[in-house]
Amino acid sequence: MSKLLSRRALLAGIASTATAPARAADAVRVAALKTGTFGWELDVISAHGLDKEADLSIEALEFAVPQAAELALRAGQADIMISDWLYVSRVRSLGEKLTFYPYSSAIGAIMVPGASTATGLGDLVGKTLAVAGGPLDKSWLITQGAALSAGIDLKARASIVYGAPPLLAEKLRQGEFAANLNFWNYCAELEASGFRRLIGVDELAKQLGATGQLANLGYVFSEDFAARNGATLTRFLDMARKAKEILAQSPAEWERLRPRLNLRDDKVLSVYRDRYVEGIPRRSVAAEEADARALYGLLARLGGQELVGKASELSPGTFFRGGPNG
Repeated sequence: MSKLLSRRALLAGIASTATAPARAADAVRVAALKTGTFGWELDVISAHGLDKEADLSIEALEFAVPQAAELALRAGQADIMISDWLYVSRVRSLGEKLTFYPYSSAIGAIMVPGASTATGLGDLVGKTLAVAGGPLDKSWLITQGAALSAGIDLKARASIVYGAPPLLAEKLRQGEFAANLNFWNYCAELEASGFRRLIGVDELAKQLGATGQLANLGYVFSEDFAARNGATLTRFLDMARKAKEILAQSPAEWERLRPRLNLRDDKVLSVYRDRYVEGIPRRSVAAEEADARALYGLLARLGGQELVGKASELSPGTFFRGGPNG
């Protein structure tokens, strides 16, 4: 009798195992800009099944402007978004525990026409410099800081025009400005059209004390999300790294992405690829944080409370140390 019961129990266990539903993949809601590079990464993740390999279900929420993505994250409607460490430090100083893990160090440059005789920031004195992103844009503040360290007050001695990145790039093509400080992807398009980089913002940051190429954008999420979903977050960051490596190593992948990039001409694609790959973070989070801390004082002085809030230094905990490069 006991042997019969044991056999029935064993068969019942096998049957229940065979009919049990598969465990659902862990869900991660990501806020992405419709025209941002994060969308490229998400495309690669989906196309190569990296989400399934990581046992993750990625829900992409698209937004037209960064402020909408920020609201979604802070309202609990998204788990991860892309933003910069200045934003994270500011909201932390106000009591909101967001944190930052490096996503990209690709940053803009000052572009000039190919025939321009300008060789440095001093050659912009008396000229019109178009600045994308507005007066509090981090790249513009770094540019001002580097110029001031060389005894040049660009804000006072050049004619500064602010505007939307695509509009300013087009007006540079039309010859309306002597130079344009723009985001890296618009710089890539200009470079492919025969314009040249006067100087990159990464070079200017090094003049101000950065020891390497500083990650200006990162994956941003709440400390609470990281604490409750540590294993999920680790798999997400590993998955994202794999997507970046595919983009770094496969020209064919860029050809596949070409339709969604909305390129002006074929020459832009290779420049896009080169600049994107250069911007893949390779340093430790500790090194990134040290450079951000070194630049923070300058940015706070030039941008004031409107940029950084009341914090006199980079808020502790701004950089997340629990990821693969932590």
